[in-house]
Amino acid sequence: MGSMMYGGPDAIAEFDDRTLAHLRAAIVDKLKRSEPFALHFSNQGRGAAGHTVLWLHPAIPLRFHFAGRTGPLNRAWVEAMLDSANNASGLMLVEEPMQAPDDRRRRAAEH
Repeated sequence: MGSMMYGGPDAIAEFDDRTLAHLRAAIVDKLKRSEPFALHFSNQGRGAAGHTVLWLHPAIPLRFHFAGRTGPLNRAWVEAMLDSANNASGLMLVEEPMQAPDDRRRRAAEH
């Protein structure tokens, strides 16, 4: 399990490393363009019910901690998160979509 600390040590959210790697890619993409946005995620599986909404802003400290390896990114998943971040609801943690075969071949050629 990895974690994302936002603002201070009391604001920590835990995600599996693969999910966190994709969230990091989408979040960093938005923040490097100085685009604040809301992040929504379910608390299910984290020992609590309900959901959390964070307002992410480039001026607020943000740290990602990974417990292990994350593997290659699924660009379709990052794009799906970015698409959600660009609407009024904010970035939603969506299910990982299947990668198109041409995406897998292109990534294999890059390595």
